[in-house]
Amino acid sequence: MEKTEIIRVAAVAGSLNKHSKTRMALKVVLEAAAASGAETHLIDLRDYDLVFCDGDDSSYTPDVFRLRQDVRQAHGIILGTPEYHSGYSGVLKNALDLMGFKEFQGKIVGLVGVAGGSTGAINSLNGLRTVCRSLRAWVVPNQVSISQGWKLFSDDGVLHDKQLEARLLEVGREVTRFAYLHHSAQAPEFLE
Repeated sequence: MEKTEIIRVAAVAGSLNKHSKTRMALKVVLEAAAASGAETHLIDLRDYDLVFCDGDDSSYTPDVFRLRQDVRQAHGIILGTPEYHSGYSGVLKNALDLMGFKEFQGKIVGLVGVAGGSTGAINSLNGLRTVCRSLRAWVVPNQVSISQGWKLFSDDGVLHDKQLEARLLEVGREVTRFAYLHHSAQAPEFLE
């Protein structure tokens, strides 16, 4: 299949930690998206001056509108979060609250959660799946819940678990494939 359309995949890193394992995991996911032909973008929430959502666009910083535009341009979105107290991060919650249907409706979404503990990030992923459904996005079936993330990545972001790497790569490929299928004017030909 020759892809003539550009598919854009953005990953939103829902962690402010400068040594974030979530960000490291998302870089692996984006590698697979790029290898599948997507144009990729890591949206690092540390790079945005976001105010708390109060529902009043007139009080928002220019970076709120930049974030919206960066997400709106993507056909596929990967949300990555650390798990804090059985939920996804507050910074990601606020970023999602600052956005809406224009950014997510009809988009393909993949989910990645990283926990420091041994039970993983499944509660965060379930919460994000609910939010994405509310925003009318299509969440791919595969997701990655990482437990004890602090053990799996070196300080420079190298992942030491090949099975986990394969699962992260599959999420990147799956989001890219479904984003292409969903967006492409060639979808009917592809389905035949």
